Amino acid sequence: MLFETERLLIRRLELTDIEPFYEMQGNPNVMKYVGGKTNTLEECEKQLIDLTAEYDKEKKHLLVWAVTQKADVAFVGTCALVHYENGDNEIGYRFLEKYWGKGFGQEVSDGLVDYAIEELKVNNIVAYVDIRNKGSVKILEKSKLPFIKEYYNKDDDCIDRMYKWTK
Repeated sequence: MLFETERLLIRRLELTDIEPFYEMQGNPNVMKYVGGKTNTLEECEKQLIDLTAEYDKEKKHLLVWAVTQKADVAFVGTCALVHYENGDNEIGYRFLEKYWGKGFGQEVSDGLVDYAIEELKVNNIVAYVDIRNKGSVKILEKSKLPFIKEYYNKDDDCIDRMYKWTK
């Protein structure tokens, strides 16, 4: 386990997470604001192999972890920390649709920020959100990351909001 929150445990992904991982990645509602493309079972299997291999690399670029409930260890979703060459560290999270609206997004976002600052000793954290993703906008508005700007994201053809904490 990497860290925990009041109701959640955050741990490394495992290949045995394939069923709920595919349920999440294959759901068009979940993928709507993250590129919109759903993933096939085969794509999810490859992603899990690649994501779990990242844990053992000396220089880690993308770390994606499983989020599970403490009560029953059910797979709820994933959270991530992406380290960019420019020094930025982006957080992200994604949940199975059946767990939306339970406050898990706020809980894991706050926990991930604390973990990145306190344990990983990062100097900054950024988060980006498509303004149409009302749930994530609400989460980030309540987060420890100050709002920086709104801008047109040409790659995704949307308006994004940027939040950033700097040491």
